[in-house]
Formats: sequence, structure tokens, C-alpha cells
Amino acid sequence: MVFVAKTRSPDEWKVIVSAISTLVDEATFEATVEGISFRGMDPSHVALIDIHWPNSTFEGYECDDSVKFGVRVDELSKLIKRADKRDAIEVSMGEDSMLHIKMYNGYKREYKIRLIESSASSTPLPKLNFNSKLVLNAVAFDKVLSDVQVVSEYILIESESKRVEFSGKGDSGEADIILESESAGLEELEVKENSKATYSLDYLTKITKAVSGAGGSIAAEYSTKMPLRLEFRMANVGRIHFYLAPRVQD
Repeated sequence: MVFVAKTRSPDEWKVIVSAISTLVDEATFEATVEGISFRGMDPSHVALIDIHWPNSTFEGYECDDSVKFGVRVDELSKLIKRADKRDAIEVSMGEDSMLHIKMYNGYKREYKIRLIESSASSTPLPKLNFNSKLVLNAVAFDKVLSDVQVVSEYILIESESKRVEFSGKGDSGEADIILESESAGLEELEVKENSKATYSLDYLTKITKAVSGAGGSIAAEYSTKMPLRLEFRMANVGRIHFYLAPRVQD
């Protein structure tokens, strides 16, 4: 069995590991000929993350069979954070049942992580139809969440044909943000049917801050009182989808 994945920098690994760390303590990756995948749900079953990192985005990629490797996310994160900005990263599986991580840019070092057996079962993706879609640049989306979080633990998203409204309220007051089709930061707005739903800001801010540092855009899709799906669009990472259940109010 051969598995070797090389990237020009540590940025991609840092984004992916940071995103996963917002939901789970242990992660089981699957490497195939097509690339590396991960799917996991938080313990409360409120949020799910689905990642596919295609082989075409790597500097070098070789995998002759399907292989799964489980790691403790905090241990992998600590090692990846040791990489300098210009370090190339090589991740491979050894015959010693350990994950090998090499970093090199003149200064070479190699780490080995002991693999774990994950008890996590396969997680199916929710089957959803979305009536509203909005695309914002990552900076604008992060700002909207932070502005509402000043007064609330939840964010209400309401969209209609030419505008989307974000709002929240708490003991200290209320916040209301309106973006229209021509507003800065709003790259796309598509509404098949007016939609309205409330989501946890704790989950949203954690995943957004974990990923938005890499720049790019965030596509948010949802329907009234239905789960939200975020798609983080970044170069060299592939697909990162984040699903969040709505807050159900009586």
C-alpha cells in the first residue's frame, strides 16, 4: 500500500485541521486514488462537516488503494502548526502504522503520529433542497456574524429577491444588518422562495474563523426552518461543506 501527499505550503493542512477541530476531537481521513476525504459530526449532532481534497490540488499525490487513518485532531494540529509559511509538507503512511509528516525548506524535519482506531460510523449527508443562496466574501461574512454576536447568541437570516437581512437580539439589545444586491461583499444572491431561519452563532463563528483566514468566498444556502449549508470556496483545498441545523423555536 502506497500513500503520499505533498503540498507546497502548510496552509491547506492548517485550514482543514482547524475546520475539523471545531467539531470533533478525533478524525478519520480516507485516502483514495481521487484524493483525501473527511466527514464528521459534532457530538450533539447539530453540525456536520464534509471535506474532499482532490488529488489535482496537490503538488504530488500517490495512493494505490483506499486507506483510512485516524488521528487525534489536537496532536495533528500541534505538528502542522510547527510548519513555517514556506515549508513544503509531505504526509505519508508508514509500514509502522504511523502517519509520517515531513516538513522541508532547507530545514528538514519529520514527525510521526501514532494512528488511532476511530469508533465513528459513516455519516450520511442530509438530503436538502435550498430555496435561497447567497455568496459573500469571507471577510464580509465574518464581519456580519461578529456584528450580530455583540448582542445575540443566534442569528436570524431572512432573504428575498433583492436583499438579505441578518438580525439578532438579546438582553442587551438588537442588531440588524441589511445587504442588497449591490452591497459590498455580497457577490451573489439567488432566491427561489423567500426564506427565514435562525442558527447558532457559536457554531458559525468558530467554523468561519477557522477557515476564512485563507480568504476566498462563502456560499450560504438554506430554506425556511431548514439546515444551513456553507460552502467555503478556496484555491487548492477542494470542497469544504459545513451543515448546521436550525434553532427550533416553539
